[in-house]
Amino acid sequence: MHVDMDAFFVSVELRDRPELLGRKVIVGQPEGRSVVLSAPYEARALGVRSAMPMVTALRMCPSAVVIAPRQKLYHQVSVQVMEVFRSITDTVEQLSVDEAFLDISGSLRRLGTPLDIGALIRSRIAAELGITASVGIAASKFVAKVASTRCKPDGMLLIEKGQTVDYLHTLPVEALWGVGAKTREVLARLGIFTVADVAATPSASLQKALGSTGVALHALSWGIDPRPVTTVHQEKSIGAEETFAVDTFENAVLTRELLRLSHRVAGRLREAGLSGRTLSIKIKYSDFATITRSKALSANTDSATQLYAGAVSLLQALGQRPQSVRLIGLRMERLESVENAPLQFTLDPRDDHSRNAEVVGDAIAARFGNAKIVPARLLKPPGNP
Repeated sequence: MHVDMDAFFVSVELRDRPELLGRKVIVGQPEGRSVVLSAPYEARALGVRSAMPMVTALRMCPSAVVIAPRQKLYHQVSVQVMEVFRSITDTVEQLSVDEAFLDISGSLRRLGTPLDIGALIRSRIAAELGITASVGIAASKFVAKVASTRCKPDGMLLIEKGQTVDYLHTLPVEALWGVGAKTREVLARLGIFTVADVAATPSASLQKALGSTGVALHALSWGIDPRPVTTVHQEKSIGAEETFAVDTFENAVLTRELLRLSHRVAGRLREAGLSGRTLSIKIKYSDFATITRSKALSANTDSATQLYAGAVSLLQALGQRPQSVRLIGLRMERLESVENAPLQFTLDPRDDHSRNAEVVGDAIAARFGNAKIVPARLLKPPGNP
């Protein structure tokens, strides 16, 4: 079973602000170069999509009401959603804040048929949390995801095991996992436009055109997806990025933002009990050309101080920038549990002091909510925009 909330951020906002029901509400920052975080289906029908620049979304949907996001609230509702899932089955694989795979095979005797269980989940989400969910039910994770997508919003679809192939072969090729714009172009040049076309193409031909992706697509086109629902999901990377309100050449602006991103990423690492070994930065120039640079650190770390030092060295290695910078990002990869990869501290006591201060800041934030400790450099002087 794949359960996905409908326009999650928007649904939570409308629950708390019923006077906006019937309006086209978009969640995102209303100013600057922000992007759409969530949009209702009425706005999506006009072409608005998540991650779209807000200015573009408002051009497509000028009557939209833009609401600033409340991430802490969304996290709280997400926890409640997952608690509902775990009351149904112990085997829950959370994919994001608002969706998860559930293995309900062990719940059938207790709670009834798959459709009974899907209806129970949807009714509890609506009654207890005031939002709606779409439920896809199938014999595999891939097909369950297809089903939930096809029944949105606020629907439920069961694809019986014996009907899987027939159903899949009615769908366009982009219904397959891994088929984005570039893969779709490659397949179109081969005369492949539907899932049925993929299934009718020899796996070897797809592999020649797309490598291992082609083999995987061929298996999916026949409904083959043996992956089980796994209850432990290990993050592959943790990162953050920021788009500037005005493109900048200023090195001081870029390094200041890297400092902010370092603390954001390090905090998320510590919260998850993870440390990383590979650090990368991302630069997007004013013409949208994007470059990334990475380096392996000498040891795993969850310290913002060490992340920042590595990020600045990567930025400096780029040399003189050919254009002004629109966006900068920082990411940590090769993550491991802190328990499995003990942190290696240097002989310089200042490094320990810095990390200790960050840990104290975590404790203060956990106890007092919005209160937090940040480097003085990130504090805006009074009257300074």
